[in-house]
Amino acid sequence: MIQLTAKRSLQFSCAVLIFIETSINLSAQTSSTPGRMILRRIEICDCQFKVDTNYLAMAPTPLKAESVFNNRIDTSFKTQCGYLVVPENRKKNSSKTIKLPFIIVKSKNLQKKDPILFTGGGPGNSSLGWANGVSGSSLISDRDCIAFEQRGTKYAIPYIRRFDLDNAIKEAYRKNLSKDSMMLEGTKRYKKTLEKAGIDLSGYNTDETVADIHDLLTALHIDSVNLMGGSYSGGLMLAVLQKNPGKIRSLVLNSPLPTFVSIDEDEPANFIKSLNILFNYVESDSVHGDQYINLQQRFSQYFTSIINKKFYLSYIEKGTTDTLNIEYTKNELIDVIINNMSNPELPLIITEIIRGNHSIYIRKKLDDVFNKYFAPDGMRISVYCADQAAYNNAEVMQQFFKLYPYMEGYHINDVYKSMCDCWKVPPISPKTKQPFYSDKPALIGDGEMDQACSPLYMSMIRHYMPNAQSFLFKHQFHMIGGKDFNEMTQRFIDSPYKKIDVDNSNIVPYH
Repeated sequence: MIQLTAKRSLQFSCAVLIFIETSINLSAQTSSTPGRMILRRIEICDCQFKVDTNYLAMAPTPLKAESVFNNRIDTSFKTQCGYLVVPENRKKNSSKTIKLPFIIVKSKNLQKKDPILFTGGGPGNSSLGWANGVSGSSLISDRDCIAFEQRGTKYAIPYIRRFDLDNAIKEAYRKNLSKDSMMLEGTKRYKKTLEKAGIDLSGYNTDETVADIHDLLTALHIDSVNLMGGSYSGGLMLAVLQKNPGKIRSLVLNSPLPTFVSIDEDEPANFIKSLNILFNYVESDSVHGDQYINLQQRFSQYFTSIINKKFYLSYIEKGTTDTLNIEYTKNELIDVIINNMSNPELPLIITEIIRGNHSIYIRKKLDDVFNKYFAPDGMRISVYCADQAAYNNAEVMQQFFKLYPYMEGYHINDVYKSMCDCWKVPPISPKTKQPFYSDKPALIGDGEMDQACSPLYMSMIRHYMPNAQSFLFKHQFHMIGGKDFNEMTQRFIDSPYKKIDVDNSNIVPYH
């Protein structure tokens, strides 16, 4: 493969094409038409990726184009970059192709070992920024590190992001319209816009991304790889293992969401559990214990008391002069809490909300609504609808609401069933949703107060993967980080079957 280093030019160019024709066997694995020959290829490019600007012009307010990504990579390392070109929908003979960028940060060690492949969570997060961070990590000492952008995300072509849903949400707040109704209206507009642009939304799901990763490994002639992912991509990496375990040496999973978990059934309870752990900590705190006594009970009582209540806040949207009298409910207040889960001031924020001091927090939320584009992107919607909505049990969710009535009507995930009824994409394979056994080694870490993906998921994975090692990080939330986990990752990657001993009372083995 050609070695390329980073350049400062804003011009994007792909100088070399390497064509790969899949074999009959590979075609049968990735296509609904056995034996069909599908052309995949790698385009080797200068190591720079600029955001796809097609969607920028569609914003109601012009957005500032982002700088070229690779300007931030440590140029003392050799890098190799390119696009994996694959069908948008492997189940359709007439499918067009899409381009998925990757960056390989090359180890300087001439005796390098099996590489590491990373892809981001979300679903919908970009992966390429990891290439910058890993260039300062010890992982690069012995191994090439590959950052691979999932289909539909920020630097992929196409990036399936439009602003119809963002605009519908803003309209709902400006006119005090039903938020749920406008979410559905915005979703319909969003889908129509993407389809008009020629996007086949049924091609954006975990099954297709799993096939993308295996195609990339084949194209780069990688026979053994270490997979790394967190949250959604933790489950994605398990699905990669399930599909074809032969090339997988080990896995590092950070706060993983297993593919066999129905997150919409679980996440509200995970949030409540996380809060209760926090409440226990602050009540036993010798300094602030009196201030937060019975906070768990006061929280529950307050939010139960405002289930059907409406509040109003005078607000002037930036760039306008008219004062809006904006309606909000318990749902916006729960949003405030969830958005501050890792904030050390969260107990104080909850206390102030219970006292009725909402304005500072709701004003910040409205600033985000009107000044940012925070609605889910098309890839996130498609993946959640294909992976989750088609398999969730509404009866189970109603059982939860009977226990915690103030959570009913609140959508803890920004993609949910009624939106998916509008989006209308087919579900992923039932096999992908099934647990499976594997003897591959894995390192799994999670925060004890993970509000999204419960630490219990680590035990569920270990049940099926006896060579996995899992650790609970006290006082941490979703997506752990820091020196300790980085050091554990390095030790595990070096010797994945060796037991990891940790001399830290805040990190405990989790069984």
